[in-house]
Amino acid sequence: MNPEKLKQLQAKADVVRIGGKGSARRKRKVIHRTATTDDKKIQFSLKKLSVNVIPGIEEVNMIKEDGQVLHFNNPKVQASLAANTFAITGHAENKQIAEMLPGILNQLGAESLSSLKKLASTVASG
Repeated sequence: MNPEKLKQLQAKADVVRIGGKGSARRKRKVIHRTATTDDKKIQFSLKKLSVNVIPGIEEVNMIKEDGQVLHFNNPKVQASLAANTFAITGHAENKQIAEMLPGILNQLGAESLSSLKKLASTVASG
């Protein structure tokens, strides 16, 4: 065989080969996770913590540092007091604190007063 042609074939083989001797080997197969499998894992972990469902909660509001509110309407709330764990599941919406102002005033704590003052100053100036 022609030595020049042999060198060309070896150069191509080095570029193509993924594995060792023998045929080219595939890379590791990627497993795509779906949201349902994640939900099942979370529910299994919560079951291990022996959580209890808390009925009768109509809404949950979580106030972020930037003044936005994470609003859950009719959520499923589960709690494990022994593990100091609360799980809130349901459809969440990001809202501005101004959109929820009349009803959210009694839920605001001392740490949320700064965002309320900032909102009042923007309303007064603009």
